[in-house]
Amino acid sequence: MEDVNQAQQKWLESFIATHDGVAGTVHVQRGEDLYLTAAHNIPPPVITIVSHVPRGKGMAGLAQVRKAPVQTCNLQADETGNIKPGAKAVNAQAAVALPVFDESGAVRAVVGIAWSKEGEIGPEEERGLMKQVAALPQ
Repeated sequence: MEDVNQAQQKWLESFIATHDGVAGTVHVQRGEDLYLTAAHNIPPPVITIVSHVPRGKGMAGLAQVRKAPVQTCNLQADETGNIKPGAKAVNAQAAVALPVFDESGAVRAVVGIAWSKEGEIGPEEERGLMKQVAALPQ
């Protein structure tokens, strides 16, 4: 990964640890697309694949377009078409992509977090995660 944002990397690692996650990413919006600026426990081949995410593609791109969290109960078994094949290489199950908004309400980034357990994130937990990702450094 070439474009690592050290402040975002440190924040991501803390965010993942706080929530007992096993992996995560930060993608920043530039133009219409998303670009990877921080990653934790993501295999190198997957980093290559997700370093640039076209608008609306994969979980991060869908969260960007929908301006709402996108989640899966199990990355390995998901059949919705929302999960890109490379994501299945991440050793995780439940995952969520969370949009981060700027002051005007536009998406400025998407934070992804994954857990080793299967399951759905409830509405209350999702709201809590959304409040926390708002603190993502620039």
